[in-house]
Amino acid sequence: MTPQNLSRLARAGFLTGVTDGLFSSVLNVAFYHSTVTRLFQGVASVLLGPEALTGGTRTAAIGVLMHFGVAFGWSVVFLLLVMTSAWLRTLLSTRYGVVAVASVYGPFVWMAMSLAVIPLLVHRPPTFNIRWWVQFLGHAPFVGLPIAASFAPAFFRTDVE
Repeated sequence: MTPQNLSRLARAGFLTGVTDGLFSSVLNVAFYHSTVTRLFQGVASVLLGPEALTGGTRTAAIGVLMHFGVAFGWSVVFLLLVMTSAWLRTLLSTRYGVVAVASVYGPFVWMAMSLAVIPLLVHRPPTFNIRWWVQFLGHAPFVGLPIAASFAPAFFRTDVE
């Protein structure tokens, strides 16, 4: 792996963690009338169990770390896809390629997490409600876009002044 790919990976994971974290935080506070602490305690509860919901700042911090770990994990998956797919690299270099890829990859990430990963860990099926669909749609701009843009060649051109 090249230093440039590692740099792009770091950028993708960090930007995705921040943008998705902010998106989810705003939803949780402004629309769901909860708290950011509760949001990340909920993330931590996937691995730590329901006790995480009463674990205070400590379990919220664990949830933040898990959130960024997942953001970096999906960024690694995307990097591997980009490295092995000439078609994807070509698509990312087109005018609207980043948006097209983000609009597929972001919702794919949400579906994989909400339909497979989380249910396997918590041993219960997902709940399909308005919040599920908001996350499905929100994952395109707040997960797919920072990841796709971080690996798009157009964002790293050196011949542009």
